[in-house]
Amino acid sequence: MSDDIIIWQDTTPGLRRTLSRRGFVRAALAVSIALNEKGWCADEQFQFNPKEAKMNSRLYTFVGGDGGPWKITKSETIIGEELPLARKLDIVDGPVRPAPEGACWLLRGVTSNDRYVTRTEKDELVAKQAPLGRPEANHGVLIPIRKNAKWWALTPDERRKIFEDQSHHTATGLRYLPAVARRLHHCRDLGEAEPFDFLTWFEFAEDDSAAFDRLLGELRATEEWKYVEREVEIRVIRDAA
Repeated sequence: MSDDIIIWQDTTPGLRRTLSRRGFVRAALAVSIALNEKGWCADEQFQFNPKEAKMNSRLYTFVGGDGGPWKITKSETIIGEELPLARKLDIVDGPVRPAPEGACWLLRGVTSNDRYVTRTEKDELVAKQAPLGRPEANHGVLIPIRKNAKWWALTPDERRKIFEDQSHHTATGLRYLPAVARRLHHCRDLGEAEPFDFLTWFEFAEDDSAAFDRLLGELRATEEWKYVEREVEIRVIRDAA
């Protein structure tokens, strides 16, 4: 999707607003989800359709509660406010409304384009990364993160300098592919009111648990992690039942 500029006429006479195409799509998705959660709709013609959103959006909902195929073995607050304890984790492709019975928390994020990477780095990531859902990858880790205001005040080139030039985030991750598969979800694209900025989901085989621990330790020791103000580590095992 391009960043072409979209201009539309507001209902207020003489008021015009400018928004990038990507920003327009994000705003529309966030408004649709918010209206759906509140049970609002202008009329039936424009009523939010969760089934359609599931098919067409890049939204994922992580549900911590009493149901789901992943058994939570550990939930540790690294920094900041903790999450309520839950027994299981469910990952839903799309919005969740209403919250399932027994749900302790719902975290949402959307997949998006790669950011802060060069073409060479992206090509290498695509060539080496493994898909999610491998039968042998029965261990998973969900890491929700929120960065502080100082990080978001930086320009993209300043963030790139910290992300890769100083912290070597992509280069570090590449060393652990394809053993560790991951998918990044952007929460901030849904609005700044979301409790986290990013939800990173990892999957790996039991034999690769030590490698994942090394990866996590290396990333947390970088300059980039100094901007993290909230982080929770949720470890799970695929429930065999």
